[in-house]
Amino acid sequence: MKKVLVSIVAALMAVPSFAQFSSGGFELDKESVYYGARIGLALGSLSGDSDPYDGVNSGLTLAGILGLRLSQQAPVFLESGLYYTQRGGKNGKYSADLNCLEVPVLIKYGIQATDKIAVLPFIGPYFAYGVGGDMEYDNNGHKEKDSTYDFLNRNDMGIKLGCGAEYNMLYLEIAYQFGLHNVADDDDDTIHANQFSINFGVNF
Repeated sequence: MKKVLVSIVAALMAVPSFAQFSSGGFELDKESVYYGARIGLALGSLSGDSDPYDGVNSGLTLAGILGLRLSQQAPVFLESGLYYTQRGGKNGKYSADLNCLEVPVLIKYGIQATDKIAVLPFIGPYFAYGVGGDMEYDNNGHKEKDSTYDFLNRNDMGIKLGCGAEYNMLYLEIAYQFGLHNVADDDDDTIHANQFSINFGVNF
């Protein structure tokens, strides 16, 4: 796994170093379609009415994205893609890992800060499905582990907002996701999955 992650990071670093010589800077008035790759850090928590998992679980984010220009008069873009994220939450007794596939639908507005730097704030819904993860808990002094989705629902949705910046095809963003769907398996409880993320990547 470590060798795979090192290879991904090396590839992301190598591609933009070549692209900088041909890019000439990011020009919002000329961009109509773009695609890219992302890798980053996800910091997840689970909030709820009772016994919240408000401790932070850290994990990896990997994604491929596609963006389309929505207006020729203004630098407004629609961006989506497929994200794999590792997140969750913990408290004094439990630790829950959530490995999810996510599809965001984001509206981005481009601001040309300099000739080569664009700032892109964004907001929109995301839809997620849990594909794996473990729940660790203490059972009378013994550590036990079960599937997270023995306790939580796999389906989730919420709102993602944040801001990105691009320089010569290099891209960096920070974002926060507010979970709106109750992921508790028990109807008597309410649990929402939240996430703060920092992602780095390239746009083509």
